[in-house]
Amino acid sequence: MKYHRLIPFAWFIIGAVLIGTTGCKNQQDDSTTEVAVPVSVKDIRPGSIEEFIETNGTVYPTQEVELMTEMTGRYYLQKNPRTGKKWRLGDRIKKSEVIIKLEDQEYLNNIQIDVKKLNLKISKNEYDKQKILQEKGGATDRDVVNAEQAWITARYALENANLQLAKMEVRAPFDGVIVDIPYFTEANRVNTGTIVAKIMDYRKLYMEFQLPEKNLAKIKVNQPVRVFNYALPDDTLYGIISQLSPAISPDTRNFKGILTISNNNLKLRPGSYIKAQIVTQKKEGVIVIPKDMILSRQRGKTVFVIDRNTAYERVIKTGLENPGFVEVTEGLRLNDRVVSKGFETLSNRTKVKIIQ
Repeated sequence: MKYHRLIPFAWFIIGAVLIGTTGCKNQQDDSTTEVAVPVSVKDIRPGSIEEFIETNGTVYPTQEVELMTEMTGRYYLQKNPRTGKKWRLGDRIKKSEVIIKLEDQEYLNNIQIDVKKLNLKISKNEYDKQKILQEKGGATDRDVVNAEQAWITARYALENANLQLAKMEVRAPFDGVIVDIPYFTEANRVNTGTIVAKIMDYRKLYMEFQLPEKNLAKIKVNQPVRVFNYALPDDTLYGIISQLSPAISPDTRNFKGILTISNNNLKLRPGSYIKAQIVTQKKEGVIVIPKDMILSRQRGKTVFVIDRNTAYERVIKTGLENPGFVEVTEGLRLNDRVVSKGFETLSNRTKVKIIQ
């Protein structure tokens, strides 16, 4: 009886031991299982890279002028022939178009423009007459010379009168944009030397810059420049290095240059603060990766390359670079899959799970 009672108890002990052993084994297996690290990858393809030097500054128009009166007279603002309205700020104006007219009857009478025109006509006829008479023997050389002198004097007198007459109009000296028109009451008298308008031509702009001496060997005249305006983040303008000083400032160790910017659509405004990128080198068909994918390790610059869901650490060498990207000259091949996100916690031969 006692023996039969012990058999179920023995089987119970054996089962408990087996269950405990299996549980311990499962725990050991779980503890040795490696968890795959989630990462994003970038496939290496041929690309291009530019090395450039950045500088900032204010742009100015290549032509600007303040127009002043050259006589005293009554002020009359003229009309824009394209709008039919009086000239306003921001209007485009063409060379020689009249902005302001001045009226002064006494000044006009003193010019005596009609008298001078008549004198020129009479003197020219007299000169022609003396030439004909000379051919027929009825006039001497002196008579002809005197007649010619009178004709030339009359011609200069009329030219001077026209110059005086032109002072009654204020004209644009070049194609541009009106950026200032001080207000004057119509028909009021304004004095000689009064500023009545300001015109700018900013289809081309220029910017002065200064860079450290170490960059002088990299920059040349006619080198291309990209221009970015903070107010126009989606627009890129282009220009060139137009002037370059060979002298180094003994105080700052900088050299001076001027860049000229094409602005035919007038998107960039005079006085704007811009960022310029002076392109010094460019390569096509090379391996280019973002700088933020690179780790600095004791062995040098490294990246992680994925092969069969395992991350392998690669030491690389670099070439051209700019603030965002770098050329890889050694350590990567085309079609390699490089970890772009999640590499911070990786070590060599870490198991990974690609999520992108």
